[in-house]
Amino acid sequence: MAPSFHEFDLIQWIREQCPNSKANLIGIGDDTAILQPPLNSEMLFATDMLMEGTHFTFPPATPERAGRKALAVNLSDIAAMAGQPHSALISLALPKSKGPEFAKAVMQGIINLAKEFQIQLIGGDTNSWDGPLVINVAIIGTAPQSKSVKRPGAMPGDWIFVTGELGGSLPDHHLSFTPRIHEASTLNQTVSLHSMIDISDGLASDLNHILRESNVGAILDATTIPISNRISADEPKQTRLQHALSDGEDFELLFTVSPEDGKQLLNQNPLSIKLTHIGEVTSRQTAFLQHPDGSQTSLEDSGWKHEL
Repeated sequence: MAPSFHEFDLIQWIREQCPNSKANLIGIGDDTAILQPPLNSEMLFATDMLMEGTHFTFPPATPERAGRKALAVNLSDIAAMAGQPHSALISLALPKSKGPEFAKAVMQGIINLAKEFQIQLIGGDTNSWDGPLVINVAIIGTAPQSKSVKRPGAMPGDWIFVTGELGGSLPDHHLSFTPRIHEASTLNQTVSLHSMIDISDGLASDLNHILRESNVGAILDATTIPISNRISADEPKQTRLQHALSDGEDFELLFTVSPEDGKQLLNQNPLSIKLTHIGEVTSRQTAFLQHPDGSQTSLEDSGWKHEL
């Protein structure tokens, strides 16, 4: 049987690891946190629930890496809006069969990433039950007024870009990826981003989210899609491409800009990671994949399906 550990003991331990460091909030210790929004900024809110057995398994995950991923996927949502993360609330459903060291390890993974991105942990909830680990993170971010980037906004003629490389997120990348907070901010300061999303469900699926919200279509060039070396080079070319299109959990940025801004990005990439022009936005509200021989096929809406 796991050793007894009171909820308030865990809360006190978390407070000791994360003392209030931001002047415009009151964090852990009262019934609610209090946040004073920065002047001339808009607030961004997101939440994600991760469940053992669906979003991670032990092994290959460790408690620390499961906790890290829970915060990282929320940071990726803030990056998709070109925002800056500010604070977060963490709720845990902890397995009764585990114990205090397991709970602390989960939280340590969250705390380490929070410190890396200068995020204040300001509250949440903890419970124990006979089921697996469940982690819910609610994140708060900010962006200058009217400067956050949304999914609607892609226009015919826009160039489509993606950061990094795609595919092969299992077994390790989905637990260790770096949220593209800094990259999104740099892009937003360098060019006019018309639309943006983070790739969580897969390139094909997430591109279709942008296209539907913007009432446009697209043509992707199959030869330019950056395929990760996490996918074995021994796989057939079409199989490797399909991984890049549909594996999901790459957590890279997918965005559209004008051709003029696209040329600027290609001539002088402002990021420290790969930036690839993979296609164009069209007006015909259908997505196509163009193959090396010039033929086109419909871009299937493949990837993770959120079924209830």
